[in-house]
Amino acid sequence: MSKALTCFKAYDIRGELNSQLDEEVAYRIGYAFATELAAKTVVVGGDVRLTSAPLKLALTAGLIDGGAKVTDIGMAGTEEIYFATKHLGVDGGIEVTASHNPINYNGMKLVKAQSVPISGDTGLNAIKEAAEKLSDAFVAERMAFYTNDQTPDPDAFFNGKAHIDSAKLVASDQYVQKDCMEAYVEHMLSYVNLANFTPLKIVVNAGNGAAGKALDAIEARLQQNGVPLEFVKVHHQPDGTFPNGIPNPLLPENRADTAEAVVNNNADFGIAWDGDFDRCFLFDAKGQFIEGYYIVGLLAQAFLDKEPAAKIIYDPRLCWNTEDIVSNAGGIPIKCKTGHAFIKERMRKEDAVYGGEMSAHHYFRDFAYCDSGMIPWLLVAELVCTRQQSLEKMVEARIAAFPSSGEINSKLKDADAALARVTETYLPLAKAHEDIDGLGLEFGNWRFNLRKSNTEPVIRLNVESKADIPLMEQKTAELLAMIRDE
Repeated sequence: MSKALTCFKAYDIRGELNSQLDEEVAYRIGYAFATELAAKTVVVGGDVRLTSAPLKLALTAGLIDGGAKVTDIGMAGTEEIYFATKHLGVDGGIEVTASHNPINYNGMKLVKAQSVPISGDTGLNAIKEAAEKLSDAFVAERMAFYTNDQTPDPDAFFNGKAHIDSAKLVASDQYVQKDCMEAYVEHMLSYVNLANFTPLKIVVNAGNGAAGKALDAIEARLQQNGVPLEFVKVHHQPDGTFPNGIPNPLLPENRADTAEAVVNNNADFGIAWDGDFDRCFLFDAKGQFIEGYYIVGLLAQAFLDKEPAAKIIYDPRLCWNTEDIVSNAGGIPIKCKTGHAFIKERMRKEDAVYGGEMSAHHYFRDFAYCDSGMIPWLLVAELVCTRQQSLEKMVEARIAAFPSSGEINSKLKDADAALARVTETYLPLAKAHEDIDGLGLEFGNWRFNLRKSNTEPVIRLNVESKADIPLMEQKTAELLAMIRDE
């Protein structure tokens, strides 16, 4: 190949359509995945983006030519691929998704057998190199064999027209389509006791992404079992044009529709998902967004109620609330570097029942140590019912005990210089110091974590205190002034 593939990132594949990622690149990735992993069976799926189906077909052609038999589970969220990879006992799985990225992007998330993640040093770099080494002539010949349009129109591809003829994939006898939804729903509901549920009204916002289909299947099973959960659905139908904007509830400007629906419908709480629903975001009965940090604590409590002395993994950006809950419940808190590859690896090593990040990624031992956007809200709903306490009340108590700044990003000319300024000033005063992920310093009744971005000149600050909001706010302002003093 004449140029390097720039769509390969540290943990997944993401790129701008036609310039970094197109059907030819997808073919290369599929071929390289199959050959590098010696994968004989692979499951594939794709989110609702118009370009996901065309990319998935090209990926499948590459997988087949690389020696793999492919099972296509259709339009699916990333966690459905995680589930199907383990459930079907295949050698690997690939989800075509750009999650919350802009409309002119797409990408892929890749796992090995048993849904073990593939990142840079665990196979992704090798797949990249193998994909680049494929000769242009070979790729052109094979793409021509599978294509139904000898002069592909990039604009047609961008609008969802596949150039790969799916009939030729079927004719290869190496391609089957399979629905795993029934088994997936059964597994999701295994995390809760349906008898524990009392009547709840829940707003659900799929953002026109892939979550709506899965939620409908879960709802149908709940109704069959007489579970009294009522769902108010917002932007529910999958639509790859995203008429209500790219689903990314992490952005404050994308929360209003969910918050308003909660208030207007007098709901008990609200849920919003990103495009491939591997993250879920929660809102209380007042429509207030709940920071992911406090959800980690709630989920840790939910598991420790059922499995005392279990191990809980959490990231070091904000941690006192989680440590307090886990320790008081008799569990074992284990701090781990931020990032799904690190969390999953540590969970496997420790056989931890649950791992959580403040970014709304939640990982579960019985879900192949993978993240899910459906399991968290089910556990929270059960907790609301069993404790007979609103989500708002449960979270209010924890925020009061351990108020936090949330993650504050600062784009700088020199992030290293800012980190050096803060280290020089605060390290001599600290009572405890850690470098698990960035700079973590404790000062008795307050602490902070400061870490650089790996991909941009940005530095990320998190501050928390022990039951002292003014102190937390004062120290946050103090640190930000120093960080931004360039």
